[in-house]
Amino acid sequence: MSPWLVHAYTALGLVIAAWMAVLIVQGGDANLRQALQLMIVATVIDSTDGWLARRFRVKERLPEFDGRRLDDIVDFHTYTSLPMLLLWRSDLLPPEYQWLLVLPLLASIYGFSQAEAKTLDGYFLGFPSYWNVVAIYLFLVRPPEWVSLATLAVLSILTFVPTRYLYPSQLIGPWGWVANVGAVAWGCLVAVILLQWVDGQWIWISLAYPVSYMLASWWIELRFRLTE
Repeated sequence: MSPWLVHAYTALGLVIAAWMAVLIVQGGDANLRQALQLMIVATVIDSTDGWLARRFRVKERLPEFDGRRLDDIVDFHTYTSLPMLLLWRSDLLPPEYQWLLVLPLLASIYGFSQAEAKTLDGYFLGFPSYWNVVAIYLFLVRPPEWVSLATLAVLSILTFVPTRYLYPSQLIGPWGWVANVGAVAWGCLVAVILLQWVDGQWIWISLAYPVSYMLASWWIELRFRLTE
């Protein structure tokens, strides 16, 4: 496969981001749900383009083009800026507190700009910018406003705390296998929920994976610190 085709696959995420932006600006429950569905598609692309790049030795065959930079540009939109725009468009926060949506943007750009945002042994360092996942649950669950505000604030702060978080597509061994299988199952279930093929109770069932992800990451970090 041509290395340019792999980069085109990554860049497809930006096309999806543009589509998402149009849907979010148009507003309405149906359009916003479709934008969330596209976030899942963008996540699938992001989760597989790195494997393709390694499989076809893209960096070696096309060293003059920085695929990682392209990936970061696309990811910032699909994981952060557009999820925040969707939360704003959804009126999930009271008008006087909507400015707090800037916090995840600033935290995320800090995370993306860190030279050591990803460790050599296959972990994110600091809360990874999974704001698309946050947007999905805040949109579907619509918790009390203070819960939404606290979630945005706490996760923004955790971006600056250098703790390890699972990086499913990079991990090897049992943790990698569990994280990847869980991520695939979660993505399929959330897609079904967004398509409204199941009732609302499945939202809470699907939440088991993100919660387990966070708890497992903190447990792994604790083990690292106890063995230092």
